[in-house]
Amino acid sequence: MKFLVFEGLDGSGKSSLMAALEKELQKRSIEFHRTREPGGTPLGDEIRHMILRKEGPAPTARTELLLYEASRSQHVDQVIRPKLAQGLWVLCDRFAASSVAFQSGGREISEADVVMLNNFATSGLKPDVTVLLDLPVEESRRRRQGRGAQTGESEDRIESEADTFHEKVRQSFLQQARADEAAWLVLDARETPEVLFKQLLQALSDRKILN
Repeated sequence: MKFLVFEGLDGSGKSSLMAALEKELQKRSIEFHRTREPGGTPLGDEIRHMILRKEGPAPTARTELLLYEASRSQHVDQVIRPKLAQGLWVLCDRFAASSVAFQSGGREISEADVVMLNNFATSGLKPDVTVLLDLPVEESRRRRQGRGAQTGESEDRIESEADTFHEKVRQSFLQQARADEAAWLVLDARETPEVLFKQLLQALSDRKILN
């Protein structure tokens, strides 16, 4: 079993790359479970709505962090660890690195506090690889707007933050990746989906994760 996490700004193509990897795993008869944060469990999905909704009272920065960690703790205990114990691969859209990026980088909460809470919520569980789809903020905004025009959906509370917030989030992701290069894979999300998938497969092969 392997635990792979996909990170990046909204619109970076995480969902498309995960879907392509799912098809490859199916071809190889590798069982997997796909999940996301915040959410992944019934309770987590309720918390997700509380975090992302634009109507009603907005949580303070520290409350927002604690809501994410509550969702993550439930997710790890009820889904991620049990699936890994069954021998499945787990593909997760966002995990602990997002809290460092959004709540420490974006909200400017102490990184040490965020890391401590991450470790508590996950009981020290770490991904085998964190795949960062790096995208400039301007391109992220353009893609989000294009998606909204197609679907008619408005941006959630986090997506609608100012570009300055999202730039701090992006820089935090890149800093985390530089600090632990062996555990991260950084891809240029401006590449085509086909190129990104080829790069992902090559990296997973090079790291002896998918042979």
